[in-house]
Amino acid sequence: MSLTLKQLRYFVAAAQQGSVSKAAHALSISQSAVTEAIKDLEADLGVALFVRHPRGITTTPEGHQFLRHATSILAEVSTATRMVANSSKKVQGRLNLGVTSLTAGYVLSDVLSRYRRLNPDVEVTAIEDGGEYLEHLIIGGELDVAVMVTTHLRNPQALQSEILEVSPFRLWLPGDHRLNRQQSIDLSDVVGEPLIVLDVDEMEQEAIKLLSAFGERPRVTFRTRSVEAVRSLVATGAGVALLPDLVYRPWSLEGDRIQSRDVSGALPVVQVGLVWRRGSAISDAAREFVAVAQAQHDVKLR
Repeated sequence: MSLTLKQLRYFVAAAQQGSVSKAAHALSISQSAVTEAIKDLEADLGVALFVRHPRGITTTPEGHQFLRHATSILAEVSTATRMVANSSKKVQGRLNLGVTSLTAGYVLSDVLSRYRRLNPDVEVTAIEDGGEYLEHLIIGGELDVAVMVTTHLRNPQALQSEILEVSPFRLWLPGDHRLNRQQSIDLSDVVGEPLIVLDVDEMEQEAIKLLSAFGERPRVTFRTRSVEAVRSLVATGAGVALLPDLVYRPWSLEGDRIQSRDVSGALPVVQVGLVWRRGSAISDAAREFVAVAQAQHDVKLR
């Protein structure tokens, strides 16, 4: 077995795009190159990494597990390159971070892990709170930088932001739901369904606003601040959910399958990024954190 970084990049792109053709377009290469790389990986590993269907591809359980490791490997290579390049630079001091609930487990953890390895002499503290309060702390100089949803900043004139993720909303369904048998799904198909909402970072407001456009109040059956609870409830048929791809995983903790489907119509996107105070110099520690986060984002795009 001789896996290459190129194979891993092509595999990660295909998994994240959900389509070989979209992955090829994002990488500016031919579809056959992506297909061949995936075929070679599957042959070397002895497992199927994707399930092919008319709408594109989705990862198998083995493929989803391999995706986590492949993404980590690519990020580690980027980190190692940066460590060598910056070996003569020693950043010291203190970094005060802010993070929202949605970004704490899905964006911050990997970035912070790599940052701490690159900058062991920086003392890092972080707090989790709502976006509005984090903006207040940044403007007041109590936080250096925050990792948060940047789609609807309340004080854009006072804040500088850098986008790390742009994640579209999709419909989450249990594997045996009737809508899975449809070739395409419209928002009007979802209006009468029992809805499970995630009550963090404006996710509930976005989902309800989408469905309320059809003239009736959505049937909210469960509100929770836990993404894992949403997964379990959807997987066992308690309802459906409209959430960004950022937090999607194909399996609940109990091992039940969750389907993610595109919905025709203008669904919103969630922007997740870095935010710091506009017009003021940021510390070396904060500037390095921004650079590490940007580098990890670039790894995902390659």
